Amino acid sequence: MKKNYPIFIILLLGLLVGFFTFDQYGESWDEESLQKYAVKSLNAYPTWDQEGVADLTYDDLGNYGPFYVMLVERITQFLSAYLKNTLSDVRHLIYFITYIAGVLAFYALAKRWLSEIPAIGATLLFMTQPLLWGHAFINPKDTPFLVFFLLSLVFGFKMMDSIKPISSIPLIPSAKRTLALLTALWLVSVFSLFFFTQAFHNYITNLVISAQSGGTNIITLIAKNITTVSSDVYVQRYFLLFLQARTYYFLLITALLLFIWYRLQPNLLKLLIAVLPSAILLGLTTSTRILGPFAGLIVVYFALRTKGRQAIPALAIYAVIAMMAMYLTWPYLWVDPVGHFFDSLGTMSLYPWGGLVLFNGVKYTSSTLPYSYLPVLFAIQLTEPVWALSIVGWVVTIVSGVRHLRRTPYRPDVFSGVQVNGKRGLVELSLLWFVIPFIGFVIMRLALYDNFRQVLFILPPIFLMAGVAFEKIKNIKWQIALVILCLFPGIAGIVSLHPYEYIYYNRFIGGMDGAQGRFETDYWVTSYREAAGYVNSIAPPNAAIWVEGPAHLFAIFAREDLKIYSWHEAERADRYEYVITTTRYDFDKTSYPEAEIVHRIMRGDALLAVIKKP
Repeated sequence: MKKNYPIFIILLLGLLVGFFTFDQYGESWDEESLQKYAVKSLNAYPTWDQEGVADLTYDDLGNYGPFYVMLVERITQFLSAYLKNTLSDVRHLIYFITYIAGVLAFYALAKRWLSEIPAIGATLLFMTQPLLWGHAFINPKDTPFLVFFLLSLVFGFKMMDSIKPISSIPLIPSAKRTLALLTALWLVSVFSLFFFTQAFHNYITNLVISAQSGGTNIITLIAKNITTVSSDVYVQRYFLLFLQARTYYFLLITALLLFIWYRLQPNLLKLLIAVLPSAILLGLTTSTRILGPFAGLIVVYFALRTKGRQAIPALAIYAVIAMMAMYLTWPYLWVDPVGHFFDSLGTMSLYPWGGLVLFNGVKYTSSTLPYSYLPVLFAIQLTEPVWALSIVGWVVTIVSGVRHLRRTPYRPDVFSGVQVNGKRGLVELSLLWFVIPFIGFVIMRLALYDNFRQVLFILPPIFLMAGVAFEKIKNIKWQIALVILCLFPGIAGIVSLHPYEYIYYNRFIGGMDGAQGRFETDYWVTSYREAAGYVNSIAPPNAAIWVEGPAHLFAIFAREDLKIYSWHEAERADRYEYVITTTRYDFDKTSYPEAEIVHRIMRGDALLAVIKKP
């Protein structure tokens, strides 16, 4: 426990900084819609009501897993009774605490491959990246997914460590065959029921229509007012009963399978205890973002690499429980689990975002970005020491791996076993977690926008490789000195950009000065909080304010007496006291171009928002 004191002290200091600054961040563009999505999803639970999730296709919200935003909404409701901050601020505090949990998870992973000081150094580099620090307060999607991804790997590897050889697990002669039969029964019964859903819906619809037309069937016998109530109401009611029954059947047959296996396999309880946390976390990770199964694939790969066939029983339970956790925490899947899951996967892989992306001075659609988009942004949005250290770490591990292969005879069996805690395991993890996805994102040119926030979850291996570079310095004092030196650019960026750390650019392009007009800066328009503070101090009572772009981001922090008009509202005032514009999409140039600029919100030479007086 004493060995962990340094990291706990570091995390405590981080929490203190976050606690004293969380109420200084503006709301990001997407938070309002995600909060409404959370409420709709939560409202579906008391009765498993499908009406509560029927319109979740609005803005493709249903394709986002709702677990994290539902959790935040519940915690926000609880904390708001004790904190006097705005609901937006309370959510930002919860986001940041989540991020700190992710930092701890990263440290747990780093300790698998690195000694104490290099692990702490890599963790500090990860924690003090301005880009990640800024997103930690305002991003309810990508940063939480990064955190849950890390937690899924941490607990997945712990599960893998606990897997015992099959020879140590006594099975009665027929247990394996019985388990196989029961698993097949579960798969057939559950998935057939899922696919039967639409057919049942059509069947109920035809029964109701027939009953209302004067026919006699079971609906006529049950419903006395069948002719006076809309057919849609009856279809919805009976279909809801079917969905409830399907969920209960899903849970029942799973429990039955586990019970029978338990009777055949006394050590199942120990296996369940080992598997349950990691499986639930994987399900919740997927219910936070559709790419969650990728974390499961990494765990499965390492489990098979290290334990071979011995891992299969645990992995089977792992997959079943993960699917259950995902299903129960994602109401959008209740109607059509298989169909909606793959629809979400397809939609989120090629997200049809219609805005323009500023990259190196040129505006692109999200689907036509050049191949260099992701490599360039990775290079210029992480601090300079990260890349220097990471490259050294990669060279060291690759050279070490080549030397190991030369000394080791060739083994054709891919499941010959790899020491997951050794450097070979780290190389394989980095290939699976960073290199292959990175190359895939680049080659396939998947739709990206708002810089690379959608792929934050593949960043940790970069910092693990930086830790390898720290480890090559054998003198502990020099290790500590190098760690401290490498932290300065990140800390300086956090201080100088606060509270807009997420827009960070390094010196490779000249910092924020070089990024102005060439790359996206305040794309989530969080600067409208600062704009509201300025207008609150100078605007006369009941002043009319025109807000270009997301007016709700300004209204949250504006005085109650101010009359705020937005770009998409038909109603307009005869005259505006002030005009608020963001620099995104060049709104500062196109909205009231002749008006006098009375205030600019800037970081360095980078202009974020403008206040004009017509």
